[in-house]
Amino acid sequence: MINSLPDLSQCVRCGGCKASCPTYQELPQEAMSARGRIMLLRALVSGEIKPSAALNDRIFSCILCGACSGSCPLGVDIREAIYKGRSILKETDRARKNLRSAVKFATRRPDLTFKMMKMGRALVLPALARRGIIPFVPELPAAPLRKDRQVFTVPRKRGRVAVFTGCSINYLFPQLGDSLIHVLQRFGYEVVLPKGETCCGAPLRSLGLEEEAAGQARKNLRVFGRLKVDAVLSLCPTCTFTLKTEYPKMIGDGLEKAMDISVFFRDKIDAAGDIGKTATYHDPCHLLHGLEVKNEPREIIRKAGMGLIEQANPGCCGFGGLHCFTYRDFSERLLQDRWRGIADTKAEAVVTSCPGCLLQLNRMVNDRPVLHLIELIEEAYCFRASADSQAPADY
Repeated sequence: MINSLPDLSQCVRCGGCKASCPTYQELPQEAMSARGRIMLLRALVSGEIKPSAALNDRIFSCILCGACSGSCPLGVDIREAIYKGRSILKETDRARKNLRSAVKFATRRPDLTFKMMKMGRALVLPALARRGIIPFVPELPAAPLRKDRQVFTVPRKRGRVAVFTGCSINYLFPQLGDSLIHVLQRFGYEVVLPKGETCCGAPLRSLGLEEEAAGQARKNLRVFGRLKVDAVLSLCPTCTFTLKTEYPKMIGDGLEKAMDISVFFRDKIDAAGDIGKTATYHDPCHLLHGLEVKNEPREIIRKAGMGLIEQANPGCCGFGGLHCFTYRDFSERLLQDRWRGIADTKAEAVVTSCPGCLLQLNRMVNDRPVLHLIELIEEAYCFRASADSQAPADY
């Protein structure tokens, strides 16, 4: 595994990555920066230092946002180095031992995990939150995303699209999955929800479970790789990024047709009428830094009839997948930073493109709606269009 690490000797310690590192911004110590972590991994590989609780803490405290990778002038794949470093350190990392077991169980038996969470919603989950074992108690839907149909047909087919629902849409926000299906059908696309989809593997990989993540990747590639579709869409940027960009690093092949909904819909929608309301947009890290998608969601917000107000100092919301489970203080501080930035805009709504960001922002933003981009698209091009009305949306 050590031999599979990126060439860390390329790092010349210029420090360009430090300015964009959210953990360094919150705790300005060298070891909490991207450069510091690279130096620690170089020392680990060379044998200068050995695995320890302190080393594990520094390597696992990275939020994996990817902001540093784009700022490296020599192109060091810092995020990949962190992934591989975690794989080396996982055997000595006792702090996340129980979390690894829980995530492995959940990705193998997601339906059973959902049922157990529903059963424990009233007593067990609140108790775990009070003890600091989980960061918050999520709202759970009555049932997961409907899987009674695999193909949603349309009368005059414009194209065919597969949807990678992902764990968060399946089990936390099934209504968003329904919205995506509704919008795609409205635009003339036949929708495929193939059997056999499994977790994209990102949560496993973030805990150093490389082999388990690769196993999930192979399953998904077998399921989605054989479909004849125009695109593979997901409402989760982490899933899309993993399918498209990380799978080739993990198993040598990925889903080239995987794309974010904003990229897919941008050129397919016309400007709707102005509804006289404003929104600010929160960039999900894996969408911005991983897939390098920035302008498309903003164009859609404007086309949907809302005025866009940019935040002065945008950044990570602190969710970071499993990061918020083990680094709650960092997560909370980053969330507070985002809330102050949102409040300063005085925008009437917050729009994002990530279910994880939706979860995190809703914990603190309670004086205005926090919407997923697909909800805005559905409102503008399905509901308002059906009513043939340009009246302002009742947010």
